Amino acid sequence: MQASDRFAWYSDQVQQYIFPIRLSTPHTEDFRSEVSALQLGVVQVAHFTFPPLSAARTARHIRQADPEMYQLGWVRRGTVGCTQLRNDGFIPAGDMVLFDTSHPLEADIRTGDATVEITILRIPRSSLSLPTAQTDRLLARRLPHDAVSGVLLSRHVDTLVTQAARLGPAEAHRLGTVTAALATCFAAEVLGRQELAPPESRTAELRARIVGFISSHLADPDLRPASIAAHHHISLRTLHTLFRHEPTTVAATIRRLRLEKCHDDLADPRLRDLPIAALAARWGLLLPAEFSRAFKAAYGMSPGDFRAEAARLHGSARNH
Repeated sequence: MQASDRFAWYSDQVQQYIFPIRLSTPHTEDFRSEVSALQLGVVQVAHFTFPPLSAARTARHIRQADPEMYQLGWVRRGTVGCTQLRNDGFIPAGDMVLFDTSHPLEADIRTGDATVEITILRIPRSSLSLPTAQTDRLLARRLPHDAVSGVLLSRHVDTLVTQAARLGPAEAHRLGTVTAALATCFAAEVLGRQELAPPESRTAELRARIVGFISSHLADPDLRPASIAAHHHISLRTLHTLFRHEPTTVAATIRRLRLEKCHDDLADPRLRDLPIAALAARWGLLLPAEFSRAFKAAYGMSPGDFRAEAARLHGSARNH
């Protein structure tokens, strides 16, 4: 494809596969964009990079096609100036913004360098469980995400983007439900109306908070269900109830996350001189024989064999 045709093709793809919208850019002759998407049931996580552009979705576009989606954008690089439903916003890099495909929209997306970078959650309107009149107040507004629900949501999105290749269909569908629940709690928090989030969303948020706590304390060999429950001021029974419908128990979740860290470290050529037992101990696994059995059960080979195979593949890739 010739460089001068890229923007027309990109605009056509957006019109066809996302929704009707008018795009314009001063970079028609050298337009470059990258798009990756992860489908999580009815929720989608998409990551975009592109040059500065402007967008306008009119009432005519909406009549042509409306997927009835909320689009929660996390601006990674660049700035977004936008107008929707009489709300005007300027969103700098690092903050979030919410759009609704069912209302006209104008957006001007700029950056000081060559590339804008945005991660977008596409969530059906019916899955963001807040009153529409309340959600409308958030449209095209700057949404800082430095409070509890926002931090949880941003960490969750980052994990989805980096771990997409590991997700099977059932796990992806479950995580779509979790993502919608976290987005609901985040929106309620920004509104200052946490009570608007339904109980199941608040439960999902608490569960995500606990998983986040586990992830950040994997190196602690004393990380156990009892200490996790105490830290979150809930009973051990409540903790186990929270995980009752999850794929694994609390203890199994701790073990799985530790093994994933060890798996990544064993594949890292920068850590090849670190003894396997020391590597496992970094993540709270202090018994080498027990670690070896658990690793083989999870990945089908011993830690030593996996490290050797990873080193061979790395060497082969480097030689090519």
